[in-house]
Amino acid sequence: MAATGEGGGEGETVEEPLVTPGHLQRREYQVELAERALAGHTLVCLPTGLGKTAVSLLVTARRLHEVGGKSLLLAPTKPLVQQHAEFYREALETPDDEVVVFTGEVRPDDRADLWESARVVVATPQVVENDLVGNRVSLREVTHCTFDECHRATGDYAYNYIAERYHDDAADPLVTGMSASPGGDEEEILTVCENLGLDAVEVMTERDADVGEYTHRTDVEWERVELPETVIEIRDALNEVIEERLAALKEIDVTGSTDPQMSQRDLNEIRGKLQRMINADNADGYQGMSAHAEIMKLRRAVELVETQSVESLRRYFERQRNAARSSGASKAAQRFVSEPRVQEAMRRAEAYDDLHPKFRRTRILLAQTLGIEGGERVIVFTESRDTAETLTEFLGEHFEARKFVGQGDKEGSDGMTQTEQQAALEAFRDGEFEVLVSTSVAEEGLDVPEVDLVLFYEPVPKGIRAIQRKGRTGRQTEGKVHVLLAEDTRDEAYFWIARREQKRMEEELRELKGAVDEVNDELGAGDQESLGAYDETEEGRRDRERERDCDCDSAAPGDGESGAAAGRGSERAGAGTGADDGQSGLDAFAPEEGPDAENARSESESGTGSEPEGTVATAGADGSAVEVVADQRELDATIARDLSTREEIETRLETLAVGDYVLSDRVVVERKSVEDFLDTLVGGDRSLFEQVGDAARHYARPVVIIEGERLYESRNVHPNAIRGALAALAVDFGASVLRTDGEDDTADLLETVARREQETSDREVSVHGEKAAKTLPEQQEYVVSSIADIGPVTARSLLEAFGSVEGVMTAGEEDLLDVEGVGEVTAERIREVVGSDYG
Repeated sequence: MAATGEGGGEGETVEEPLVTPGHLQRREYQVELAERALAGHTLVCLPTGLGKTAVSLLVTARRLHEVGGKSLLLAPTKPLVQQHAEFYREALETPDDEVVVFTGEVRPDDRADLWESARVVVATPQVVENDLVGNRVSLREVTHCTFDECHRATGDYAYNYIAERYHDDAADPLVTGMSASPGGDEEEILTVCENLGLDAVEVMTERDADVGEYTHRTDVEWERVELPETVIEIRDALNEVIEERLAALKEIDVTGSTDPQMSQRDLNEIRGKLQRMINADNADGYQGMSAHAEIMKLRRAVELVETQSVESLRRYFERQRNAARSSGASKAAQRFVSEPRVQEAMRRAEAYDDLHPKFRRTRILLAQTLGIEGGERVIVFTESRDTAETLTEFLGEHFEARKFVGQGDKEGSDGMTQTEQQAALEAFRDGEFEVLVSTSVAEEGLDVPEVDLVLFYEPVPKGIRAIQRKGRTGRQTEGKVHVLLAEDTRDEAYFWIARREQKRMEEELRELKGAVDEVNDELGAGDQESLGAYDETEEGRRDRERERDCDCDSAAPGDGESGAAAGRGSERAGAGTGADDGQSGLDAFAPEEGPDAENARSESESGTGSEPEGTVATAGADGSAVEVVADQRELDATIARDLSTREEIETRLETLAVGDYVLSDRVVVERKSVEDFLDTLVGGDRSLFEQVGDAARHYARPVVIIEGERLYESRNVHPNAIRGALAALAVDFGASVLRTDGEDDTADLLETVARREQETSDREVSVHGEKAAKTLPEQQEYVVSSIADIGPVTARSLLEAFGSVEGVMTAGEEDLLDVEGVGEVTAERIREVVGSDYG
C-alpha cells in the first residue's frame, strides 16, 4: 500500500483510535485534510497516488470512535471496491467480518443481513441505490459516507440519488467526496458539490510543500505513426459513403457540410433537427434519421481502422453482419452491410494480413523500457476491448502480458469476472508478469503498482481520463508516459482536445486552491439555498421527523389522495386517468365483469385463491406508509427511484412473475413505452398480450400504462391498428389502459392509484400469480423464432410450411426460400446456424 500513499513506511506513523498501530505512514497533508473533512461535508482534491483513501479512512475512524454508527464507502467499479475493502480491513482495528463488500455478486437478501451487522460497508453505487429503492437498507445510522471518484456525480449517476437519500435519512450525516480531477471548470466542480451536498472544498497539489516530497516528475512524449496505404484506402472508401449520406442530409437542410470529419457535436445537432422534423410529422425526418444512424456506424468503422487495428474492424464488421440478419434489424444496419463500398472494405480487411503500425511501435517501446532500460512493469491503455485482446495476444509472443478489461460481454467480447480482475492485479503487483494491457477499467483509483511506462495506444478526448491514466506512474521515481497518434486521423484531434482540457483542469485546480475561500463562500451563499435539501439545521431535522410521525391527513375525505400526494402529482395523474371526461381513476376504465375477471376478483378479495401469494403488507388507512412493489427489471427507469424519495411511500423490489408494479391485492400494472407498444404491432411480438393475460388471470384490476407522447404519430402504423390493440386490451382482457407523458408522470400516477387503493379503499398489497406455461405450439414458435433471431412471425410461417420444428431444422435452403417472408439472407442464416459445427 505504500506505493499509493496509503500504507506504512519509514518514519512516524499515525496513532489514532481505531487505526491499526504502525500501519499508516504519517503524512501531514493527509492529517490536515482529514481534520478539515471532519468539520463538514467536504470535497477533497488530491493528485492521483497520494492517498485520498487514507484521508477518508482517518475521517471514518474518528467518526466511528466518537459518534458510532457505521461507515459507507462508495466506489464506481468492483475492483476498486475490493481494493478499498482490503485496505480498510488492514488499516482499521475492527474485525474483518465487520468490513463488508456490497456488489451485484452478493444476493440482495444476504446484503440486507450483512448491512445490519456491518460497521463499514464498501459498495458500488448501483447496488446501494437498488437496496435503497427496495427498502432493504437504511442510511439512518450511517455517520460517514465517502464518494470515491466523486467527479462522476453528474446527470443521473447513482451517487446523486444516494446523496439525496443520505442527507434526508441519516440522523447525523457527514459526506466526504474524493477525486484527483473533480471537473473541467469551476462550474463543474460546483455541480458536483451541489449534487453531493458538499459545502466546502479542500485542495492540495504537487506544489504544496507537504505534498511535493511524495511526487516525482512525469515526462509525456507523443509520437505520430504513419498509416499503411491499404488502411488509408479502406478508410477513404468508408469516408466516401459518409460524404454521400451527409449530402442526402444536406438536401433536406439539416446540415451545410458533407465533411466526414465533422465533430460529434455537429452530428448531435443534426440528430436534434431530424427529431424535430419527425415531431412535425415530416417524412424526410424518418429517412434522415436512418441515414444518420448509418453514418454513426460508418464513423465507428473508420475510427477502428484508423486508430485501433484492422482486426478490430474485422470483428466490428462481423457483428454488423449478424445484426443485419436478425429479425427486426434496422434499415440502417441492412444498408450498411449491403453498401458495395462497405462490402469491398470488408473484403480488403479480411485479406489484410499485416499489423497496424501501432502494434509494432508498441512492441519497440516495451522492448526499450523492459529490456534496454531494465524496467519491470508497463501498462498499455486502449479504448477498445477488441484491441486489448489482440494486442495482448501479439505482445504475449515477446513479453509476459495479460489483459485487464471490464466485466460482462461487450461487443461480442468476453469480459473478466471480479475474481479474475483481482487475481490479475495481484499477479501484476507480485511481478508475475510485466505488461498489463487495460481498457479504461484501470484508469480510476485502482492500486495498480508503480510502473516504468504508461503507454496510451490512442489519446483520450477527456482531460480527466488522461490525468487518471498518467497517475499510474511518477509516484516514487520519475515516470514516463508515451502517447501514440495515427497521423492525420481523429487521434490528433483527441490529443489536442485532451491536452487543452488537461492544462485547463490543472490551471483550474491551482486557481481553485488559490480561490478556495471564494468557492466555499459561493457554496455557502444565499443561506445554502441550492443545498437546502441537504444542510438542514438540527431544529429543522427534528421538525421533519415530527411531520413524519404525524398521522394527520390534510386531504379531504374521499379525494383519493393523502395531503402528501395532493400537491405533487394529482393534477397530471388525474389527466391520465380520465379526469378530463368527468370520470375518476380506475373506475373510468373498469371492464364488464366477465368470468375471468369475476374469478380473479373473488380470489383477490377473499384471499382464498389457488395461486401462491407473496408478502402481504397493510398500508395507508392505519397511518403506515403506502407501499409500491416494483419488478427488479424496472430499475432501468427512474420511476421506482423517484417513488422511494417521496413522503410516506415505501418501495419494495421483487422479481415479479406478473406485471411491473403491484399496487394492491387487486391492482397490477404493466408499463410499456410508446415505442415498445408499437413494436408489438409491427414486429409480431405478442408478449404484451400474454403479459396482460397473465395479469388478468391473477389480479382483478390489471392496468396497462402506455408511456410517452405521439402514440399515433411516432411510427408508420395505421391508427386503426393502434385502436384495435387498445380495444383488445380493454375488451378482451379487461385491462384499464392509461396514458402518461413520461416517467415522472407515470410515478405520479402510480402513487395516485396506490394511495386510492391502500388509503381510500383500505386494501392490502399482495404479490401473487405466476406466468402461464407456454402451450406446445407456443414452445415450438419460441424455439424456431430463436434461430438466427428470425422472430415469431417468420417462425409461424416456417412451422405452417414444414409442420414441425424438426421439419424446419432439416429443410434445405431452396425449400426455405419457398416460405413467405423468408429471403436469401434469412435462409442462408438459418442454414448457417443449424448446419455449422459448434465451437
